[in-house]
Amino acid sequence: MPSQSAYAESGVHNDAKEDVSKILYNAARQTWANRQGKLGELIVPFDDFSGVRAIDVSNLPAGTLMNMGFDGVGTKMELAERIGNHRTIAFDLFAMVCDDAIVRGAEPVLIGSILDVNSLKDKDENPFLTQVKQLAEGYVNAAKAADVAVVNGEVAELGDRVRGYGPFNYNWEAAIVWFAKKDRLFTGREIKPGDALVGLREQGFRSNGLSLVRRTMKNSYGDEWHAKFWKGAQTFGEVALTPSTIYTGAVVDMFGGYSGEPKTEVHGIAHITGGGIPGKLGRVLKPSGLGAVIDNPFEPSPFMQFVQTRGNVADEEAYKTWNMGQGMIILTPKPDEVIKISNEYGIPAQKIGEVTKYPQIVIKNQGALKEKEYLSF
Repeated sequence: MPSQSAYAESGVHNDAKEDVSKILYNAARQTWANRQGKLGELIVPFDDFSGVRAIDVSNLPAGTLMNMGFDGVGTKMELAERIGNHRTIAFDLFAMVCDDAIVRGAEPVLIGSILDVNSLKDKDENPFLTQVKQLAEGYVNAAKAADVAVVNGEVAELGDRVRGYGPFNYNWEAAIVWFAKKDRLFTGREIKPGDALVGLREQGFRSNGLSLVRRTMKNSYGDEWHAKFWKGAQTFGEVALTPSTIYTGAVVDMFGGYSGEPKTEVHGIAHITGGGIPGKLGRVLKPSGLGAVIDNPFEPSPFMQFVQTRGNVADEEAYKTWNMGQGMIILTPKPDEVIKISNEYGIPAQKIGEVTKYPQIVIKNQGALKEKEYLSF
Protein backbone atom coordinates (compact mmCIF):
# COMPACT_ATOMS: atom_id res chain seq x y z
CA MET A 1 0.00 0.00 0.00
CA PRO A 2 1.35 3.49 -0.80
CA SER A 3 1.91 5.90 2.06
CA GLN A 4 -0.77 8.49 2.84
CA SER A 5 1.39 11.27 1.33
CA ALA A 6 2.06 9.24 -1.82
CA TYR A 7 -1.65 8.50 -2.17
CA ALA A 8 -2.46 12.20 -1.79
CA GLU A 9 0.14 13.05 -4.42
CA SER A 10 -1.68 10.72 -6.80
CA GLY A 11 -4.85 12.78 -6.30
CA VAL A 12 -6.69 10.78 -3.63
CA HIS A 13 -7.29 12.58 -0.33
CA ASN A 14 -8.39 10.05 2.26
CA ASP A 15 -8.66 12.66 5.00
CA ALA A 16 -11.09 14.78 2.98
CA LYS A 17 -12.96 11.69 1.81
CA GLU A 18 -13.67 10.72 5.41
CA ASP A 19 -15.12 14.19 6.12
CA VAL A 20 -17.22 14.18 2.94
CA SER A 21 -18.53 10.68 3.59
CA LYS A 22 -19.61 11.69 7.09
CA ILE A 23 -21.48 14.72 5.72
CA LEU A 24 -23.35 12.55 3.22
CA TYR A 25 -23.96 9.80 5.79
CA ASN A 26 -25.47 12.26 8.27
CA ALA A 27 -27.66 13.65 5.50
CA ALA A 28 -28.79 10.14 4.58
CA ARG A 29 -29.55 9.41 8.23
CA GLN A 30 -31.98 12.35 8.33
CA THR A 31 -34.03 10.70 5.55
CA TRP A 32 -34.71 7.45 7.40
CA ALA A 33 -37.73 9.00 9.15
CA ASN A 34 -39.43 9.27 5.71
CA ARG A 35 -40.10 5.50 5.76
CA GLN A 36 -40.88 5.08 9.46
CA GLY A 37 -43.89 2.79 9.91
CA LYS A 38 -43.95 1.97 6.18
CA LEU A 39 -42.48 -0.66 3.91
CA GLY A 40 -38.84 0.30 3.67
CA GLU A 41 -38.39 1.31 7.28
CA LEU A 42 -34.69 0.98 7.94
CA ILE A 43 -33.37 -1.40 10.56
CA VAL A 44 -30.01 -0.29 11.91
CA PRO A 45 -28.55 -2.93 14.26
CA PHE A 46 -25.30 -0.99 14.67
CA ASP A 47 -25.85 2.74 14.38
CA ASP A 48 -22.46 3.94 13.30
CA PHE A 49 -20.81 5.30 10.17
CA SER A 50 -20.22 1.87 8.63
CA GLY A 51 -23.19 0.11 10.22
CA VAL A 52 -25.53 -2.35 8.54
CA ARG A 53 -28.71 -0.79 7.16
CA ALA A 54 -31.48 -3.04 5.89
CA ILE A 55 -35.24 -3.48 5.67
CA ASP A 56 -37.31 -6.42 6.89
CA VAL A 57 -39.11 -8.15 4.01
CA SER A 58 -39.81 -11.44 5.77
CA ASN A 59 -43.59 -10.98 5.92
CA LEU A 60 -44.36 -9.58 2.50
CA PRO A 61 -47.34 -11.32 0.87
CA ALA A 62 -47.41 -13.33 -2.34
CA GLY A 63 -47.62 -11.08 -5.38
CA THR A 64 -45.11 -8.59 -3.98
CA LEU A 65 -42.60 -7.41 -6.58
CA MET A 66 -39.32 -5.62 -6.05
CA ASN A 67 -36.97 -4.13 -8.57
CA MET A 68 -34.38 -1.42 -9.03
CA GLY A 69 -33.97 1.53 -11.37
CA PHE A 70 -30.84 3.49 -12.25
CA ASP A 71 -30.25 6.97 -13.62
CA GLY A 72 -28.18 10.11 -13.26
CA VAL A 73 -28.40 13.86 -13.68
CA GLY A 74 -26.47 13.99 -16.95
CA THR A 75 -24.89 17.29 -17.90
CA LYS A 76 -27.05 19.45 -15.62
CA MET A 77 -24.28 19.26 -13.02
CA GLU A 78 -22.28 21.68 -15.15
CA LEU A 79 -24.91 24.36 -14.51
CA ALA A 80 -24.47 23.91 -10.77
CA GLU A 81 -20.70 24.11 -11.23
CA ARG A 82 -21.07 27.28 -13.28
CA ILE A 83 -23.11 29.23 -10.73
CA GLY A 84 -21.69 27.59 -7.59
CA ASN A 85 -25.03 26.35 -6.26
CA HIS A 86 -25.34 22.61 -5.61
CA ARG A 87 -28.42 22.71 -3.34
CA THR A 88 -30.98 21.50 -5.88
CA ILE A 89 -29.18 18.89 -7.99
CA ALA A 90 -30.53 16.14 -5.72
CA PHE A 91 -34.05 17.06 -6.88
CA ASP A 92 -32.99 16.32 -10.45
CA LEU A 93 -31.34 13.06 -9.43
CA PHE A 94 -34.27 11.84 -7.33
CA ALA A 95 -36.84 12.91 -9.92
CA MET A 96 -35.14 10.79 -12.57
CA VAL A 97 -35.22 7.57 -10.56
CA CYS A 98 -38.32 7.99 -8.35
CA ASP A 99 -40.63 9.40 -11.01
CA ASP A 100 -39.53 6.65 -13.39
CA ALA A 101 -40.57 4.03 -10.82
CA ILE A 102 -44.11 5.31 -10.35
CA VAL A 103 -44.96 5.02 -14.05
CA ARG A 104 -45.00 1.25 -13.50
CA GLY A 105 -47.36 1.49 -10.54
CA ALA A 106 -44.55 1.00 -8.03
CA GLU A 107 -43.71 2.81 -4.82
CA PRO A 108 -40.11 4.07 -4.50
CA VAL A 109 -38.64 3.16 -1.13
CA LEU A 110 -34.83 3.31 -0.91
CA ILE A 111 -32.18 5.29 -2.77
CA GLY A 112 -28.45 4.73 -2.96
CA SER A 113 -26.07 6.96 -4.89
CA ILE A 114 -22.47 7.31 -5.98
CA LEU A 115 -20.84 10.73 -6.15
CA ASP A 116 -17.79 10.72 -8.46
CA VAL A 117 -15.66 13.83 -8.01
CA ASN A 118 -12.55 15.12 -9.74
CA SER A 119 -10.94 16.05 -6.44
CA LEU A 120 -12.06 16.63 -2.86
CA LYS A 121 -9.57 19.50 -2.43
CA ASP A 122 -8.84 22.66 -4.35
CA LYS A 123 -5.39 23.72 -5.60
CA ASP A 124 -4.62 25.17 -2.14
CA GLU A 125 -5.50 21.85 -0.49
CA ASN A 126 -8.73 23.19 1.03
CA PRO A 127 -11.50 20.55 1.01
CA PHE A 128 -14.67 21.28 -0.95
CA LEU A 129 -16.83 20.91 2.16
CA THR A 130 -19.15 23.84 1.35
CA GLN A 131 -20.12 22.27 -1.97
CA VAL A 132 -20.64 18.85 -0.40
CA LYS A 133 -22.80 20.34 2.36
CA GLN A 134 -24.97 21.93 -0.34
CA LEU A 135 -25.33 18.55 -2.05
CA ALA A 136 -26.26 16.99 1.30
CA GLU A 137 -28.85 19.69 1.94
CA GLY A 138 -30.50 18.80 -1.35
CA TYR A 139 -30.26 15.10 -0.47
CA VAL A 140 -32.43 15.63 2.61
CA ASN A 141 -34.99 17.90 0.96
CA ALA A 142 -35.38 15.79 -2.19
CA ALA A 143 -35.78 12.59 -0.18
CA LYS A 144 -38.58 14.19 1.82
CA ALA A 145 -40.33 15.30 -1.36
CA ALA A 146 -40.10 11.76 -2.76
CA ASP A 147 -40.85 10.08 0.61
CA VAL A 148 -37.82 7.80 0.30
CA ALA A 149 -34.91 6.90 2.56
CA VAL A 150 -31.29 7.26 1.49
CA VAL A 151 -29.11 4.34 2.53
CA ASN A 152 -25.60 5.53 1.72
CA GLY A 153 -23.27 8.41 0.95
CA GLU A 154 -20.67 6.85 -1.32
CA VAL A 155 -18.03 9.14 -2.81
CA ALA A 156 -15.11 8.38 -5.16
CA GLU A 157 -12.25 10.69 -6.13
CA LEU A 158 -11.37 10.01 -9.77
CA GLY A 159 -9.10 12.84 -10.87
CA ASP A 160 -9.12 13.66 -14.59
CA ARG A 161 -11.71 10.96 -15.26
CA VAL A 162 -14.24 13.62 -14.14
CA ARG A 163 -14.16 17.05 -15.73
CA GLY A 164 -16.42 20.08 -15.90
CA TYR A 165 -16.54 23.82 -15.27
CA GLY A 166 -14.50 25.38 -12.48
CA PRO A 167 -12.59 23.63 -9.71
CA PHE A 168 -15.26 21.30 -8.26
CA ASN A 169 -16.41 18.73 -10.83
CA TYR A 170 -18.63 15.74 -10.24
CA ASN A 171 -21.04 13.18 -11.66
CA TRP A 172 -23.93 11.84 -9.59
CA GLU A 173 -25.85 8.64 -10.24
CA ALA A 174 -28.44 6.81 -8.17
CA ALA A 175 -30.25 3.51 -7.81
CA ILE A 176 -33.82 3.24 -6.55
CA VAL A 177 -35.38 0.19 -4.91
CA TRP A 178 -39.11 -0.01 -5.46
CA PHE A 179 -41.91 -2.33 -4.40
CA ALA A 180 -45.22 -3.05 -6.07
CA LYS A 181 -48.14 -5.41 -5.95
CA LYS A 182 -48.40 -7.40 -9.14
CA ASP A 183 -52.13 -6.71 -9.50
CA ARG A 184 -51.52 -2.94 -9.23
CA LEU A 185 -48.95 -2.66 -11.99
CA PHE A 186 -49.87 -0.55 -15.00
CA THR A 187 -49.71 -2.62 -18.17
CA GLY A 188 -51.05 -0.04 -20.63
CA ARG A 189 -54.09 -2.20 -21.33
CA GLU A 190 -56.11 -0.45 -18.62
CA ILE A 191 -56.23 2.67 -20.81
CA LYS A 192 -59.51 3.35 -22.61
CA PRO A 193 -60.59 5.79 -25.32
CA GLY A 194 -62.01 8.85 -23.62
CA ASP A 195 -59.65 8.68 -20.64
CA ALA A 196 -58.49 12.16 -19.71
CA LEU A 197 -54.88 13.25 -19.89
CA VAL A 198 -53.92 15.38 -16.89
CA GLY A 199 -50.67 17.28 -17.21
CA LEU A 200 -48.58 18.04 -14.12
CA ARG A 201 -46.73 21.32 -14.51
CA GLU A 202 -42.96 21.54 -14.96
CA GLN A 203 -41.25 24.93 -14.98
CA GLY A 204 -37.78 23.73 -15.97
CA PHE A 205 -35.99 21.34 -18.30
CA ARG A 206 -35.75 18.53 -15.71
CA SER A 207 -32.53 16.69 -16.67
CA ASN A 208 -33.16 16.34 -20.38
CA GLY A 209 -32.00 18.27 -23.41
CA LEU A 210 -29.49 20.32 -21.41
CA SER A 211 -26.74 19.72 -23.98
CA LEU A 212 -28.89 21.53 -26.55
CA VAL A 213 -29.53 24.35 -24.06
CA ARG A 214 -25.83 24.76 -23.31
CA ARG A 215 -24.83 24.71 -26.98
CA THR A 216 -27.50 27.25 -27.89
CA MET A 217 -26.59 29.64 -25.10
CA LYS A 218 -22.84 29.31 -25.74
CA ASN A 219 -23.34 30.05 -29.44
CA SER A 220 -25.43 33.10 -28.58
CA TYR A 221 -23.57 34.54 -25.58
CA GLY A 222 -20.12 32.94 -25.38
CA ASP A 223 -18.45 30.66 -22.84
CA GLU A 224 -19.65 32.68 -19.83
CA TRP A 225 -23.29 32.73 -20.91
CA HIS A 226 -24.47 31.56 -17.50
CA ALA A 227 -23.44 34.81 -15.82
CA LYS A 228 -25.53 37.09 -18.06
CA PHE A 229 -28.84 38.26 -16.65
CA TRP A 230 -32.15 36.94 -17.91
CA LYS A 231 -34.94 38.92 -16.26
CA GLY A 232 -34.78 40.78 -12.99
CA ALA A 233 -32.04 39.46 -10.71
CA GLN A 234 -31.76 35.95 -12.17
CA THR A 235 -28.97 34.90 -14.48
CA PHE A 236 -29.34 32.52 -17.40
CA GLY A 237 -27.50 29.90 -15.37
CA GLU A 238 -29.86 30.18 -12.42
CA VAL A 239 -32.95 29.88 -14.61
CA ALA A 240 -31.51 26.90 -16.50
CA LEU A 241 -30.78 25.19 -13.17
CA THR A 242 -34.46 25.30 -12.10
CA PRO A 243 -34.82 22.03 -10.13
CA SER A 244 -37.02 19.20 -11.32
CA THR A 245 -40.41 18.82 -9.71
CA ILE A 246 -40.66 15.49 -7.89
CA TYR A 247 -44.12 14.05 -8.58
CA THR A 248 -43.72 10.82 -6.60
CA GLY A 249 -45.53 11.81 -3.41
CA ALA A 250 -48.63 13.09 -5.19
CA VAL A 251 -48.88 10.25 -7.70
CA VAL A 252 -48.31 7.47 -5.15
CA ASP A 253 -51.18 9.05 -3.21
CA MET A 254 -53.34 8.84 -6.33
CA PHE A 255 -52.94 5.12 -7.06
CA GLY A 256 -52.16 3.97 -3.51
CA GLY A 257 -48.57 2.86 -3.97
CA TYR A 258 -47.68 -0.55 -2.59
CA SER A 259 -50.24 -0.88 0.20
CA GLY A 260 -52.14 2.39 0.58
CA GLU A 261 -55.73 3.02 -0.39
CA PRO A 262 -56.06 4.55 -3.88
CA LYS A 263 -57.54 8.04 -3.75
CA THR A 264 -58.59 7.99 -7.39
CA GLU A 265 -58.50 5.84 -10.51
CA VAL A 266 -55.34 5.91 -12.61
CA HIS A 267 -54.96 3.95 -15.85
CA GLY A 268 -51.45 4.99 -16.83
CA ILE A 269 -48.60 7.43 -16.19
CA ALA A 270 -46.09 9.01 -18.56
CA HIS A 271 -42.92 10.63 -17.19
CA ILE A 272 -41.97 13.23 -19.78
CA THR A 273 -38.18 13.08 -20.00
CA GLY A 274 -35.93 12.29 -22.99
CA GLY A 275 -38.09 11.76 -26.06
CA GLY A 276 -40.64 14.26 -24.83
CA ILE A 277 -44.40 13.73 -25.00
CA PRO A 278 -44.29 11.77 -28.29
CA GLY A 279 -41.74 9.31 -26.95
CA LYS A 280 -42.90 8.82 -23.39
CA LEU A 281 -46.69 9.06 -23.84
CA GLY A 282 -46.34 6.99 -27.00
CA ARG A 283 -44.65 4.22 -25.00
CA VAL A 284 -47.50 4.16 -22.48
CA LEU A 285 -50.15 4.02 -25.23
CA LYS A 286 -48.40 1.39 -27.34
CA PRO A 287 -49.80 -1.77 -25.63
CA SER A 288 -53.39 -0.60 -26.16
CA GLY A 289 -52.83 0.63 -29.73
CA LEU A 290 -54.52 3.91 -28.79
CA GLY A 291 -53.54 7.52 -29.39
CA ALA A 292 -54.19 10.94 -27.88
CA VAL A 293 -55.23 14.47 -28.68
CA ILE A 294 -53.63 17.14 -26.50
CA ASP A 295 -55.53 20.35 -27.14
CA ASN A 296 -54.94 22.23 -23.88
CA PRO A 297 -51.29 21.70 -22.90
CA PHE A 298 -49.34 23.83 -20.47
CA GLU A 299 -47.11 26.30 -22.25
CA PRO A 300 -43.36 25.77 -22.03
CA SER A 301 -41.65 28.06 -19.54
CA PRO A 302 -40.63 31.47 -20.92
CA PHE A 303 -36.95 30.49 -20.73
CA MET A 304 -37.56 27.26 -22.63
CA GLN A 305 -39.29 29.26 -25.37
CA PHE A 306 -36.41 31.75 -25.33
CA VAL A 307 -33.82 28.99 -25.80
CA GLN A 308 -35.91 27.45 -28.57
CA THR A 309 -36.05 30.77 -30.39
CA ARG A 310 -32.34 31.54 -29.93
CA GLY A 311 -31.41 28.10 -31.21
CA ASN A 312 -34.03 28.09 -33.96
CA VAL A 313 -35.13 24.68 -32.70
CA ALA A 314 -38.10 23.43 -34.72
CA ASP A 315 -41.30 23.00 -32.71
CA GLU A 316 -41.42 19.30 -33.55
CA GLU A 317 -37.85 18.80 -32.35
CA ALA A 318 -38.56 20.78 -29.18
CA TYR A 319 -41.49 18.48 -28.35
CA LYS A 320 -39.26 15.43 -28.85
CA THR A 321 -36.41 16.88 -26.74
CA TRP A 322 -37.96 18.77 -23.80
CA ASN A 323 -41.04 18.31 -21.61
CA MET A 324 -42.55 21.55 -22.99
CA GLY A 325 -44.33 22.41 -19.74
CA GLN A 326 -45.65 19.10 -18.45
CA GLY A 327 -43.24 16.81 -16.63
CA MET A 328 -45.78 14.05 -16.09
CA ILE A 329 -49.09 13.02 -17.68
CA ILE A 330 -51.70 10.99 -15.78
CA LEU A 331 -54.20 8.95 -17.81
CA THR A 332 -57.41 8.75 -15.83
CA PRO A 333 -61.21 8.62 -16.09
CA LYS A 334 -61.38 10.99 -13.09
CA PRO A 335 -59.39 14.10 -13.98
CA ASP A 336 -60.92 16.36 -11.33
CA GLU A 337 -59.76 14.05 -8.55
CA VAL A 338 -56.26 13.79 -10.01
CA ILE A 339 -56.03 17.58 -10.28
CA LYS A 340 -57.23 18.01 -6.69
CA ILE A 341 -54.60 15.64 -5.29
CA SER A 342 -51.87 17.23 -7.38
CA ASN A 343 -52.82 20.68 -6.14
CA GLU A 344 -52.74 19.46 -2.53
CA TYR A 345 -49.06 18.76 -3.10
CA GLY A 346 -48.52 22.22 -4.55
CA ILE A 347 -48.23 20.94 -8.13
CA PRO A 348 -50.32 22.80 -10.75
CA ALA A 349 -52.30 20.40 -12.93
CA GLN A 350 -54.92 20.63 -15.66
CA LYS A 351 -56.71 18.44 -18.15
CA ILE A 352 -54.64 18.72 -21.31
CA GLY A 353 -56.42 16.25 -23.59
CA GLU A 354 -57.82 12.74 -23.89
CA VAL A 355 -57.12 9.28 -25.22
CA THR A 356 -58.44 8.46 -28.71
CA LYS A 357 -58.93 5.22 -30.58
CA TYR A 358 -56.65 6.41 -33.38
CA PRO A 359 -52.97 5.43 -32.87
CA GLN A 360 -51.53 8.91 -33.24
CA ILE A 361 -50.51 11.67 -30.83
CA VAL A 362 -51.72 15.11 -31.89
CA ILE A 363 -50.59 18.14 -29.88
CA LYS A 364 -51.82 21.72 -30.08
CA ASN A 365 -48.52 23.44 -30.70
CA GLN A 366 -47.26 25.71 -27.92
CA GLY A 367 -43.74 25.83 -29.31
CA ALA A 368 -42.06 29.20 -29.71
CA LEU A 369 -41.85 29.13 -33.52
CA LYS A 370 -45.56 28.33 -34.08
CA GLU A 371 -44.74 26.55 -37.34
CA LYS A 372 -48.04 24.65 -37.28
CA GLU A 373 -51.17 24.89 -35.16
CA TYR A 374 -51.08 21.14 -34.45
CA LEU A 375 -48.22 18.65 -34.48
CA SER A 376 -48.78 14.97 -35.26
CA PHE A 377 -46.52 12.16 -34.10
